Amino acid sequence: MQVAAPAHGSIEATDLPIGAHLVTPRFGYAHHGIYVGGNKVVHYAGLSRALLLRGPVEEVSLEQFACGREISIKSRPLPRFSPQEVVTRALSRLGEDRYRLTSNNCEHFCEWCLSGENRSEQVERALAFARATLVALGRRLRDAFGTAAPTAPSVSG
Repeated sequence: MQVAAPAHGSIEATDLPIGAHLVTPRFGYAHHGIYVGGNKVVHYAGLSRALLLRGPVEEVSLEQFACGREISIKSRPLPRFSPQEVVTRALSRLGEDRYRLTSNNCEHFCEWCLSGENRSEQVERALAFARATLVALGRRLRDAFGTAAPTAPSVSG
């Protein structure tokens, strides 16, 4: 589902169910939050406003969360928690200020609210890419320099 911000800046929230996992694109990544009703979203502000200033878990308007960008709902086949439980879990972490890009970001927060799992597909994809790059680099180095490792000269005594 796509929700676009109208030209006047307000976003209609009538189609957004409470507990929905919202995603909005940013430069180079996607930002995540939980819709808690009343045109409000709870999210880990993290680096969503500035790359050098991290922010806590906070409740903001849908417009502030979107930051002028399109919003979509990330659907899941079988949610672990009811929508009200998801909202309660999100609200329970308001004010938390332990953001970590690779282990406690906005997507980790949303996945925890929805499933109890602390994970981020974005981080997992980035790590998989880094591993694949290192493996490919290792193969190229092996091909360029051969497979036999140099041996240290023996010392006779």
